[in-house]
Amino acid sequence: MASASSSALSISSSSTRVDAKAPRQTTAASPQCVTLPTLPPPPVQSQSRPWKTTAYCRKIARNVMAMATGEAPAEVATAEMPEIVKTIRDTWDKVEDKYAVSSLAVAGIVALWGSIGLISAIDRLPLVPGLLELVGIGYSGWFAYKNLFFEPDRYVSYMLSQLSLGSKSFA
Repeated sequence: MASASSSALSISSSSTRVDAKAPRQTTAASPQCVTLPTLPPPPVQSQSRPWKTTAYCRKIARNVMAMATGEAPAEVATAEMPEIVKTIRDTWDKVEDKYAVSSLAVAGIVALWGSIGLISAIDRLPLVPGLLELVGIGYSGWFAYKNLFFEPDRYVSYMLSQLSLGSKSFA
């Protein structure tokens, strides 16, 4: 045991190449020195899409030239915002109390996050998801029987849905 713990550690290798690309550099080997293989060369950039880079550089050069001459770039002059962005911008400009609207939006996001957490917690309970599924199936059946099964009830339900959508006005 004592002779095994007092022996010196030496690491030697008979191979001169670690990989096929880079030869191993030999140094003066001593019992305490361990040589490591050299790092491989950095990976070459992918040349699969050189046209994209070239097109981007041309676009930047065109924009710089247009700015220098005082003209608007062609892409900016012809680009048009979608209709929904215009509607949102106009609506936001009409809002007087932006702080209150922003606070309500943040409160809505927090409430949505909290309700998702609550639903996932209820879903992890052993019997509750099955019970809620049965309640949903029962209510769907009752709704179909009450509002869709007979023709007069179906017509009344159709009229109420059209009235609530505002597509027709009934007297």
